[in-house]
Order: sequence, then C-alpha cells, then structure tokens
Amino acid sequence: MACLSFAGRVWNRVEKTCHQMPIVLNTVLVFSITAEVSYLVLNEAPLQLDQKKTQWSMVWKTVHLIAQYFMLGNITWNASLFLKTNPSIRGVFLGSDAMAQGWRYCYTCETYTPPRCSHCYDCKVCVLRRDHHCVFFGQCVGYRNYRYFISCLLFMWTGLLYAVVMNAEVFIVVLKEGVTLHSIMLLLMPWIMLVSGQVTARAFAFAFIADTCVLGFLLVAAFLFFHLFLLLRGQTTREWYSIRRPYNLGILGNLRHSLGTRWYICWLCPLISSPLPGDGIHFQVTGSLEPDPKRLR
Repeated sequence: MACLSFAGRVWNRVEKTCHQMPIVLNTVLVFSITAEVSYLVLNEAPLQLDQKKTQWSMVWKTVHLIAQYFMLGNITWNASLFLKTNPSIRGVFLGSDAMAQGWRYCYTCETYTPPRCSHCYDCKVCVLRRDHHCVFFGQCVGYRNYRYFISCLLFMWTGLLYAVVMNAEVFIVVLKEGVTLHSIMLLLMPWIMLVSGQVTARAFAFAFIADTCVLGFLLVAAFLFFHLFLLLRGQTTREWYSIRRPYNLGILGNLRHSLGTRWYICWLCPLISSPLPGDGIHFQVTGSLEPDPKRLR
C-alpha cells in the first residue's frame, strides 16, 4: 500500500509538471522574443548610419518600445485572466431545467448539464459553452474566459507580425552573402549549425528566434482566423465539427454574446469591463439543435 501511495504521489507530481510545461514554455518564448526585438530596436535600428544618433532615431525607438510593451502587457494580462477565470460548472447553480431540450446527464460529474456544455477529461469537469481544451494554456476555453482567449490570440498575432517585420534584418544579414548551403542551414536548422560549431551562440540565438517568430506567426494566425470565423458564425469548435448553427444571432449578436456588451472596445485592454449578456446556461435558439441530414451525406 505504501508503494502504491508513493507511486500515486509521484505520478500526480509528474502530471502536474507536464500540465504546467506548455505555460512555462510559452512564457519563455514570449519574453525571449520580446527581449530580442527590444535589442534590435535599441541597437540595430534604424538601418541608416546617419540616423542612428539623431533625435528622430530616439523618438522612433521610444514609439516602437511603447507599442511593443503594450502588446506584451496585453498578452500576459489576458493570458493571466484566462487562466484565473474558471469556465466550468463548479459553483454554478444550473437550475431545474434538467428535462429541457439540449440538457444531458454527465455520468462523471453526476449532474445534468445545459446545452453547449460538455465534459473535459483533461480538466476533469464539465465546462459551460465549451469550445475546446487549449493545450498551450492547459485549460478549457469556455463561456466566461472566451474574451480573454480571443484577445490574447489577437495580441499574440499582432506582436508576432511586428517581430517578423523587425527580424527581417536578421534574414537580410544571413542572406547578404548569397543563398548558400551555410545560410540555408542556419535559417532552417540552427540547432545543427550550433552543435557542429559552424556558427556562434549569438548568430544561433538570432536565427532561432527569427525562425520561431515566423513559425509562431503562421500558427497563431491559423488559430486566430479560425476562431474569428467561428465567433462571427455563433459556433464553438465542437459545433463546427457537427455542422450546427442553432445559436447564430447575426454578426453583431454573436460578438455581443461572446465578448460582452462592450465587444467593440474590450479587446484593447482587459481592464475594460464588458459584461456578458447571458448566464452560460440558457441560450437563444435560432435553428434546429439537430444537424441537417442532407449536409451529412
């Protein structure tokens, strides 16, 4: 029994560590990219030598740093609020509509759950208006934290686009001597070049972060535009899989019910209050809750 208890504690510790790893990795990458771009702004830009010590240059750098840390602040703040906001049914009075249309019984949570609510086996609880379980944050995207998820994606996309533009100089420097095997390997596989001693640690760091910015930008762009597409259609990811749009309230209605009454400005800063008009339990139905059999053929 003692061995089983010890093994259980070890397994719980390993599981908890693995659960936190994506958050730690994302945090390291975000701050590493910010530090690298800050270095480029302060030490490498502008490109023209006669402008490096002018007053215009200092104004240019100040504006860029303010914009950069505004984006960083919004990313970290929205991510923090996303993780702190509990999207599950814990502590929520679900009412007595167990026999209403769309309600189902969850055998794991041992309770009836409302429409658009489903069980997450990673979070081990049912989540209101569950969209999906985000592996990068280790938490479900649901009714109450959806705004912070979208805002975080938006500023991550904007910040990575900015970082890609600023890192264009890195690609220019690498390719300055021509498209050679050495330059291609440095851009595509900087780790191999570092281990083999072909480049310095400084060159590796710049190439690796520049590559990370490009790949991260493409990945975040795919996530952001996919979720904006679903948002405007009034769908969750699970409902998109089942080809259902029973909760579509039009573009403005969908924005208001997902991001709150101040949807048009709440994305600028997480401090801006934008109360959600519903309760995450009852939703206005504008179509059939069953998928169209003609579209499933």
